[in-house]
Amino acid sequence: MSKMKISGLVVSLLAGAALGISGMALAGGSDIANTFQESSLPGGGIEVPHNERIHLSTDKQWISTDGHLSDLIRLQWTKDRAKPAISWLDENGNDKTAIVSHAKANDPEQHDHNHMSFETTMSPDGKYPNELFTRLEIPFDQDMAEIRTHSSNFNVMDGILRIAGTEGINRDLTWAKSVDGNVTTPRWAVRADASEESGGNAGSNLQIIRYSDDGKALDNPLSINRSSGNIGIGNTDAKTKLDISDDSIRIRKSMTPASSSAPGQEGEIAWDNGYVYVCVAPNTWKRTTLSSW
Repeated sequence: MSKMKISGLVVSLLAGAALGISGMALAGGSDIANTFQESSLPGGGIEVPHNERIHLSTDKQWISTDGHLSDLIRLQWTKDRAKPAISWLDENGNDKTAIVSHAKANDPEQHDHNHMSFETTMSPDGKYPNELFTRLEIPFDQDMAEIRTHSSNFNVMDGILRIAGTEGINRDLTWAKSVDGNVTTPRWAVRADASEESGGNAGSNLQIIRYSDDGKALDNPLSINRSSGNIGIGNTDAKTKLDISDDSIRIRKSMTPASSSAPGQEGEIAWDNGYVYVCVAPNTWKRTTLSSW
């Protein structure tokens, strides 16, 4: 492959970024220009010699008024649908992973993307073999960033998946229905609520929230008080270990203890067509007769 000469402008830009190759500071000169080659990859470009390193360093701070002088690499799009990217290729020059940032989608009919995306290839023997596919999106121009994953499983190995928040903020884990790609409508949520932490383990109680078809919260069918451990069904202020806000409970299956000394644990309740049975001590049952009226 023939050597490629680089203009004095490119060399000066590299020097300004404190670019070093093989321990040699680039300060300009034809010898340095001749160390670069034209890339053999599709689209060409400048290729640093094989196994050489690029070393960037700075003593500047990330300050907007100074022009963010510590960003040693800048990728810029100059047309609204351009997509600056960093990509990784295998030994045969095939794309495998990439980091891309852009504003508008390739398709003018799609909504603006406005995100950074992390992409990896699909399965070689799948529906879209070896095609780069967005796995993670981190948006910009949003006060609350809606970070998304696609066709991905998320595993935490030997660690913690933590949902934290400041005082007065609900902390939710939500299940939703997806429509039209990025539009989601909640169906269920597990919530540590925004109740005040006033001491004595009070506050930040656990709730399960259910939502309507249009994504509006309906109620809290189950709650657990953090201080007492009381469970409320249909309420959030349970006064006993199980507090049900309804006019009946149901035990679906009947059971008849074989005798008053049949195996059982204190507090068990059973029923059949003739009696209600209560275990009042280990292996000790009492019963009361049922009658019509």
